[in-house]
Amino acid sequence: MTGWTAKRFWKTATAEPCEGGFTVRLDGRPVKTPAKAPLVVPTRALAEAIAAEWNAQDGVVRPETMPCTRTANSAIDKVRVQFADVAGMIAAYGASDLLCYRAEEPEGLVIRQKTGWDPLLDWAHDTQNAPLKTGIGVIPVPQDAASLDALAQRVRSTTAFELAALHDLVAISGSLVLGLAVIDGRLSAEEAWTLSRIDETWQAELWGEDEEAAESAARKRADLLHAARFYGLCR
Repeated sequence: MTGWTAKRFWKTATAEPCEGGFTVRLDGRPVKTPAKAPLVVPTRALAEAIAAEWNAQDGVVRPETMPCTRTANSAIDKVRVQFADVAGMIAAYGASDLLCYRAEEPEGLVIRQKTGWDPLLDWAHDTQNAPLKTGIGVIPVPQDAASLDALAQRVRSTTAFELAALHDLVAISGSLVLGLAVIDGRLSAEEAWTLSRIDETWQAELWGEDEEAAESAARKRADLLHAARFYGLCR
């Protein structure tokens, strides 16, 4: 027995202004989220990107090809109604940020981490008022409460739509600093991806990368790039 699959029933999806922002209409009918809430987004650019995804559907609707729609739905149905919890979960990455955990050896990896990550920690110190300490290995590094509070305030200053994007930037990279650097324009998404993969890249250079790992990395990279694009569309 096969599951029910949605099929295209509309001719044209259009982005239009509405109360509270912009929406997408299918032959004049407004799109709703899976929780039946009105799909209202903050910018025309985002609405147009969502409309383009609906217009690109051919026959059977394929949600996996509609990332802007999915993230907007998540922002409305989940992040908006659990904003404090989501913000707290993201802010918690500051206490165990990837950039703070360094290799003791080999020297080449140590240098690569220092060269790539130290400038971002300096940036967090200077622009976020959040100096973070580093340590060797996986032993927890206690961070100053003031630094963690400053990072948490920055996270809480986002909108629900921005927070939905930041969630993926941080969760995929393993670094709150990298995620904030992307949304603040300090790094491109590609730069953040490369910096988040210093350890994996080093290992792949030494031992090679198996096909399954490469496919997983490609999916994560695509998701991170989408999160950065979605954030930009919200602005």
